[in-house]
Amino acid sequence: MELLKKKCPSCKSREISYHRTYNTKGHGTRTIYQCKDCDNCFSETKNTFPEGVKKPINLIWQVIKARTEGQGLNATARIFDVAKNTILDWEHKFGDLHKVLLIFALTSQFLKLLIEGDEVYTKVNKNVPADQSTGWTILLMDRASRFIWELKCGKKDEKLFKKVISTLEKLINKTQDLTILTDGERRYGNTLFEICFEIVKNGKRGRPKKTLKKGVKARVKNKGSQAHKKGPKRPKYQNPWSEHPETNQQLENKDIHANHAEAFFSSLRRRCSAFRRRANMYAKLTSALERTLHVYWVIHNFVRVHFTTKQVPAVALGVIESGLSIDELFQIQLS
Repeated sequence: MELLKKKCPSCKSREISYHRTYNTKGHGTRTIYQCKDCDNCFSETKNTFPEGVKKPINLIWQVIKARTEGQGLNATARIFDVAKNTILDWEHKFGDLHKVLLIFALTSQFLKLLIEGDEVYTKVNKNVPADQSTGWTILLMDRASRFIWELKCGKKDEKLFKKVISTLEKLINKTQDLTILTDGERRYGNTLFEICFEIVKNGKRGRPKKTLKKGVKARVKNKGSQAHKKGPKRPKYQNPWSEHPETNQQLENKDIHANHAEAFFSSLRRRCSAFRRRANMYAKLTSALERTLHVYWVIHNFVRVHFTTKQVPAVALGVIESGLSIDELFQIQLS
């Protein structure tokens, strides 16, 4: 697998060869490689998770697994007799895999993607009105494979939506047909239209029309009652953003929903302690919530078998051939 191939930490060359082995106190024998281009020698753990870690790998995995199954930080520290700062350091390093694996996933080509966009609120630091909270988490998830493309938190404003949609923009260049479905929130489509548009020239006088790029569709399921509102009623299912005339429009109204995203959030509230708003396990900083989400993203996409598809989401999407094991995860170079 290309993801697991070693490269020189100095010149990033893949042309490396075996140099020698050395013994460690608690992790057995390890290999030192030599780069053929710059002659630099480096250990097999250079720029990987186990670099500088003295605790057994199995213990680290048990701690991370407990944290992604709903165990709070203090409880995990007591159960495994590990300092809280040590667990936080492990989570920071494990969360660094998120960036590497996301870049790897974005190198793949896709024929068709159906993305659900939804958001959920949780408490951060203290209880404030929902519109002022920095605990809003936006999800972009592929419906068929349940692969999470984006799981980002912050204040629910245009800045957060632009960060999320920037990932979607990269996906558009990797697929021939991409559809994003939202459950009433129009800012997904508004931001996508602002970032990723195409000018259609039809030969008529006047300013050329702006549309979404060819092959891109955005649909909204309008929620809420309009029984007591004046004026024309909004249709229940809409495509309020101009789309390219050559885009395939075949999409049934019954398919316009974010039910799978909402089901994921129900699972997230059980498996991520930072989303327990009525307990003291909620995140005290937005960066801490982001850290736990990165750890959960890696486990959900590349390790854990989804109970519905019976496959690891990255395997179902075609990014990798089989789910990553503990040893494979810890072999991935972080830079």
